[in-house]
Amino acid sequence: MSSLAARRTVLAAQGFAQPRPSGAVTRRHLQAVLARTQLIQLDSVNVAVRAHYVPMFSRLGGYPVSLLEEAAWSHSARKPRLLVEYWAHEASLVPVADWPLLRWRMRQHKEHPSKYWQSSGGHHLAEEVLTAVKELGPITAGALEEQMGLKVERERTPGGWWHRSDVKRACEYLFATGELTTGTRRGFERHYDITERVLPPEVLAAPEVSAEDASRQLIAKSAAALGVATEPDLRDYYRLKPQRSQQAVAELVAEGVLEPVTVEGWRHQAYRHVDVRTPRRVEARALLCPFDPLIWERSRTERLFDFFYRIEIYVPEAKRVHGYYVFPFLLGEDLVARVDLKADRAAGVLRVPGAFAEPGVDHARVAHELAAELRLMADWLGLDGVIVGKRGDLASRLGALV
Repeated sequence: MSSLAARRTVLAAQGFAQPRPSGAVTRRHLQAVLARTQLIQLDSVNVAVRAHYVPMFSRLGGYPVSLLEEAAWSHSARKPRLLVEYWAHEASLVPVADWPLLRWRMRQHKEHPSKYWQSSGGHHLAEEVLTAVKELGPITAGALEEQMGLKVERERTPGGWWHRSDVKRACEYLFATGELTTGTRRGFERHYDITERVLPPEVLAAPEVSAEDASRQLIAKSAAALGVATEPDLRDYYRLKPQRSQQAVAELVAEGVLEPVTVEGWRHQAYRHVDVRTPRRVEARALLCPFDPLIWERSRTERLFDFFYRIEIYVPEAKRVHGYYVFPFLLGEDLVARVDLKADRAAGVLRVPGAFAEPGVDHARVAHELAAELRLMADWLGLDGVIVGKRGDLASRLGALV
């Protein structure tokens, strides 16, 4: 398989070979994207827009974010909940129907709780928290502390970024074991609730799935979402262990679900899901957030697009190459530029501190298409315009266009 054919296959699998909707974006469009990506990674960074909202925008264009919020954090008879939060590829939104495929991971957390999840109050506090949430939920960890009458000293987790109380750690332990989940969010604050009140009875009553069977189904989902992938690519999608992933891949090859392929320029064996297609060409245009499933595995991104990409949030400002929160720009079948983005909501503008073209691209064409996509994003975010800074070899041309 040529490297270009592999790239086209991947782009099609991820939903970039289809034109964006010409009319209003509906719940049906949202479901079609979810059927391709399988999951959405959650992230709290809100410099431009929180990452879980962007994959839909990248594939559908401007859409009402309420569509995703209703799918993930509300339920009604007319609009049943489609997504639930759990640890998949990091913290993620996964289809409600996939909950049984992750129960083995919940069992592992219960049987072998890591120090990260354990509260200093141990299981006794976890039981108290669970009882309180049953009574009070959906509720935040902070409100739970107050309701339980606890005076909690917060201490910085060694080596971590967050201040976690004992109650918060207990909530996260119960979240990991599947006894609590996110009932709703306000802003980005999680309101915990017992899982029985969030998920439909038929999902809760689904038969137990062994770790081996679940891993095989998850690898098949990874393969459908990725199109063409190495075994490490496949395992990374749901963060599976190598031994479990390797066994699942071998079984899926034997079953005819995966086809071993050699991809030009790839050092390792690749696998193609038998149901994915390879279009003759892809005419895409999209800004990609750092946590989009097309590019979140950086070595795969480099292998597919010859595009070396690292997020620089944690890099000191003086040492950043491209900027704080940089979006790669997909045009056609290539990643052609990088754009540092910031939504300045106070001023009502989308700021572009830096815009950088990849080597060998047509600057005029890239700037023209990027300007259109930036205006679309600004409109989607409810901002009045786009202001381009001075950093990068596309900045001057882009600034003149917007």
